[in-house]
Amino acid sequence: MREGWSPVTRLRDRLFHLLFLASRPMTLGVRAAALDGEGRVFLVRHTYVPGWYLPGGGVERGETMGEALRRELAEEGNIEMTAPPELFGVYFNNRSSPRDHVALYVVRAFRQHAPRLPDRELAETGFFPLDALPEAATAATRARLAEIAGQAARSDYW
Repeated sequence: MREGWSPVTRLRDRLFHLLFLASRPMTLGVRAAALDGEGRVFLVRHTYVPGWYLPGGGVERGETMGEALRRELAEEGNIEMTAPPELFGVYFNNRSSPRDHVALYVVRAFRQHAPRLPDRELAETGFFPLDALPEAATAATRARLAEIAGQAARSDYW
């Protein structure tokens, strides 16, 4: 033990550090641009916010980004990846929180077991051509898809 460091001091310092982390946590989410063989992208429309989004959500405690991506695709689209996805980028999502980050993956190899039916969370889902996105597709969704298609420079911001 370092000189002058009592168990009480170590405990106090550890508790202070944990309090700091609890009051200023970083959040991490994942989103998927699931592109089928016809060049269409899978999008979701939630019941609780307006617009069409790339499927995804938060990474839970003890979960890897890959596990979160698999879970979110299964929950929101009945989609199972059949090959590893490509990590396209990590974005700062300051619209959501000053500490929120989103990892965007491109998923090209997958199967959809059945169309996702509406429920309390999802109003609609579907595949859309990149040049014919729903009018209500969010600005962030459109920006990320333009980046993936090489039609826009990558941003650091969601």
